[in-house]
Formats: sequence, C-alpha cells, structure tokens
Amino acid sequence: MLEMDLKARAAQLMREAEHARLVRSVTRARRDARDPQPAGHDGTGAESHTERPRRLRLPRTA
Repeated sequence: MLEMDLKARAAQLMREAEHARLVRSVTRARRDARDPQPAGHDGTGAESHTERPRRLRLPRTA
C-alpha cells in the first residue's frame, strides 16, 4: 500500500511541476508580447554611470 501511495504522490508532484512550468512559460510569453525589451538589452538592469564598484551592504548589528 505504501508503495502505491508513493507512486501516486510522485505522479501528482510531476503533474504539478509540469503545470507550474506551463504557467511560467505562458506568463513569460504574455509579458514579452506586452512589453518587448529594446534590442541589445540583456535584462541586467540599468548600467551605472560611474566606475565605482557596488558597495556591499552588511546586515545591521543588534
């Protein structure tokens, strides 16, 4: 009985994962169709106008 439950659960998890992948791909396609990025844009965000490296932000101490 336990083996059948494990197989059923594994099958359910695989269906849920496939559904999540489908949802992500549809969402990505809709976003790209609605708001196409300019040519040459690699999605890394705005480039800095200075040559300084980014400052590391450390967590505040208590």
